Amino acid sequence: MTPPPESLSPTQAREAFRTGLRAPTSGYAPGFAQANVLALPKDLAFDMLLFAQRNPKPCPVLGVLEPGQVTSGLLAGGDIRTDVPAYRVYRDGELVAEPDDVLGHWRDDLVTFLLGCSFTFETPLRRAGVPVRHLDLGVNVPMYRTARRCAPAGSLSGPLVVSMRPIPAHQVADAVRITSRYPGVHGAPMHVGNPAALGIEDLDSPDFGDAVDVPTGWIPVFWACGVTPQAAVMESKPELAISHSPGHMLVTDLPDAELQVP
Repeated sequence: MTPPPESLSPTQAREAFRTGLRAPTSGYAPGFAQANVLALPKDLAFDMLLFAQRNPKPCPVLGVLEPGQVTSGLLAGGDIRTDVPAYRVYRDGELVAEPDDVLGHWRDDLVTFLLGCSFTFETPLRRAGVPVRHLDLGVNVPMYRTARRCAPAGSLSGPLVVSMRPIPAHQVADAVRITSRYPGVHGAPMHVGNPAALGIEDLDSPDFGDAVDVPTGWIPVFWACGVTPQAAVMESKPELAISHSPGHMLVTDLPDAELQVP
């Protein structure tokens, strides 16, 4: 039986995922950063790096692996091909597989990008007494494509994707203040309040993850999301792309305190 997520170290969490556990990673190994994963062929690596540079809110770069490299200091002793709980494989922009590992899809020319994830700042939110609704409900965070466009780069273009967490109205300022201190994992919200301002028509129908209710007296708050590159993959249609499944992140060895700014 797997111990509670909050009791696991990053190494233990990755081992659990490597050996078959498939679950959203919000709440796992609190105190350590989580990362979005995207691997692209080497000839698209510069386009992706430029896309991230032009769109730093949804694509904060924590690390970039060399072509074919499968581990780094962010996951010491780990393997990027096996240590994420669920993957997505895209070919020509179409989702073709959602495997537990990507050993059978891996190529030695793939460059892997590790991008900051907002799950990282959920620990300081909860420590400050700000509720995290999807964790309390035991579901994945809801994520939405928006009507806002990212700045294109080379062959990559696509819409901004956001995650949503409802926050009690009297704690919204606290949530903004706390998360703004973590720019490496998306930082302050992109928008507070009316989802229509982002082109989101129905909060009950997220594009990724699970719907959560917005209780009376709470306000929907939207953060830039690291699923944005996957939306770019779907639109731009590279020959191959490998990513995490939304909400199923790489748990890294990077302490979240190292990402905090004054």
